[in-house]
Amino acid sequence: MSLPRPRQIALALLAAFAASAPAHATNGYFAHGYGIQSEAVAGVGIALPQDALAAAANPAGTALVGSRVDAGINLFLPDRGARIAGNAFGLDGDNDGNGRKRFLIPEFGYTRALSPDLSLGLAVYGNGGMNTQYNRNPYAALGGSGRAGVNLEQLFISPSVGLRVAPGQVLGVALNLAHQRFSAQGLGPFASASSAPDSLTDRGTDTSNGVGVRLGWIGDVAPGLRLGATWASKIQGSFDKYKGLFADGGSFDIPASYGLGLAWVPAAGWTVAADWQVIEYGSVSAVANPLARLGEGKPLGASDGPGFGWRDVKVVKLGVVRDLGSALTLRAGVSHATQAVPPGQTFFNLLAPGVVQNHATVGFTWRPDAHAEWSGFYGHAFRKSVAGSGSIPAAFGGGEVDARLAENIAGLAWGWKF
Repeated sequence: MSLPRPRQIALALLAAFAASAPAHATNGYFAHGYGIQSEAVAGVGIALPQDALAAAANPAGTALVGSRVDAGINLFLPDRGARIAGNAFGLDGDNDGNGRKRFLIPEFGYTRALSPDLSLGLAVYGNGGMNTQYNRNPYAALGGSGRAGVNLEQLFISPSVGLRVAPGQVLGVALNLAHQRFSAQGLGPFASASSAPDSLTDRGTDTSNGVGVRLGWIGDVAPGLRLGATWASKIQGSFDKYKGLFADGGSFDIPASYGLGLAWVPAAGWTVAADWQVIEYGSVSAVANPLARLGEGKPLGASDGPGFGWRDVKVVKLGVVRDLGSALTLRAGVSHATQAVPPGQTFFNLLAPGVVQNHATVGFTWRPDAHAEWSGFYGHAFRKSVAGSGSIPAAFGGGEVDARLAENIAGLAWGWKF
């Protein structure tokens, strides 16, 4: 590959920036999609690879997008908070978790066709994350001081291989190199409920690295109809500085996920595509275990100890692509996810209110010549509030927490086809 020097510099800067990509959340704390063109159709991508970040959804797509490079950036604007009522210890009030309001999230992809049947790729993207910052500590009445909140970031670097094994049949594999960062502050009132109170809160940023794999298949099954399937393994992780917060002594794995997809061309210039995705949050103790385990004598950080009470999330995505000649493509999509946070788990989840369920997106690609592409999109996650039900343990004064989240995100990407 040979690129003009300004583009080489830009890509090098983007790769460096990606190493500190800020946290974001849509389907639980996983991103709703990867690559601006996929994000414009609500994250559909298992059977519809469109750019060089295709391997983030399905590595088989590496063999179907040709030789190209894509670099993009998202502006992410979440609105998160929580309302507490009926608490005997004075926690009542409406709490704004938007101490930090804006996040820039870069992404980068490169694919190279080595032969008609074999392609290599590299995708760099933010897999997921969560950020809250309450400038007024919602736990102040229990002795919490200063700001309260958490910051979780997950960066993936995924080299991939796509191989055409038969006409219309492609297999792919990607190595998922994951880097996680986490910090928490203002959680002092939970020290008495921790197995390691000196490793519960205000320990600065801790990091964790892990390795996993993603497998994929895309196949033509009928004229105009393509199916896809993908699976990603769990990736082990641990935050030693916060072994008094997360179950199993600070363990914090990235959950496994899998999905099916289809892409259908009903008429020239039209593509309708859909994905079904499952994210197995329920298999990660730190995320899935209910806070009620405190009442069973298991403190925070203990083996199989309390967590955030999240359930597995199942997502259905639907997208439409309209090609208007060689210069312009329009996109739109919607998605719906099941709820990760049960009503009984909102007390701890005011720190991580990943409760949005419905998204709508629109976008475009403009091609000024045979090589260059400019793509953009806008997405909105509709405001969702989960009303607490038995959410605050009696030891913390009882009452209820209603956790809420809404999101706006806009992205722009530049692509170059070789």
